[in-house]
Amino acid sequence: MEMNISQSSVTAAVQSLESQLGVRLFDRLHGGVRLTIEGARFLNHARTIVAAVEDAVRSPLGTERKESGHLRLATTYTVAGYFMPRHYARFRRAYPRITLEMHEVPRDRLEPGLVAGDYDLAVMLVSNLGNREELAHEVLVRSQRRLWMPSDHPFCDAERVGLHDIAREPYVMLTVDEASETAGRYWERAGVRPNAIFTTSSVEAVRSMVAGGMGVTILSDMVYRPWSLEGQRLEARTVFDEVPSMDVGLAWARARPLSPAAEVFRRFMSVAIGGGGGE
Repeated sequence: MEMNISQSSVTAAVQSLESQLGVRLFDRLHGGVRLTIEGARFLNHARTIVAAVEDAVRSPLGTERKESGHLRLATTYTVAGYFMPRHYARFRRAYPRITLEMHEVPRDRLEPGLVAGDYDLAVMLVSNLGNREELAHEVLVRSQRRLWMPSDHPFCDAERVGLHDIAREPYVMLTVDEASETAGRYWERAGVRPNAIFTTSSVEAVRSMVAGGMGVTILSDMVYRPWSLEGQRLEARTVFDEVPSMDVGLAWARARPLSPAAEVFRRFMSVAIGGGGGE
């Protein structure tokens, strides 16, 4: 066939699609096949989707590759290490004429720096944003917080695990980027406190301690990896009680319009993530 796909593969794919949709897309005739009414409707939808993709490829974003300028971008420790590297590299390749000056900024200096104009834009945990009066923000991704535990922990086989269950276990507490303050709020709502046996600002230390059986913790999927640096396995499970997501997004000063370079970066990140989540 012209597309180098066998007839049997096409037939199997069509049958699978018909099974998924619950309708026949083709009438099978002696001389070949003919679209059913449902098949014709589905084809129209498919053509609309293909046209939308082609429009996206030819979108005005392509013209922004000629944009030049200087962008001062602030970020926090967690975001810099676990979120930004791949997006930073892609942006530099896509927009080589924009100089991207990235700064890792302590959390207590980031918001005042945006207000003062030290930075044009920040990629940060906007779920922790404090000065919402002077700072606008856009959510890019919501990362679920889940329970981390060693692979042989009894919780791995439990039908559901809540904060009251976790409070009875040794707990390794992460402190970086206000992680302990955020945790404190949802623990307080549940009416219990974690049995924190160790606190650290290192995600990798938490990972190694949990995988090694020292305790459990609750952290976001953004920083989850199934193996510690020592090669020990750890598992993640959803917590039964309500635990807020860790929202990564963009923030900027309301008093100043975004520069052309900052606006390009904002649009790039929204497209790269699949569309921002708004305020």
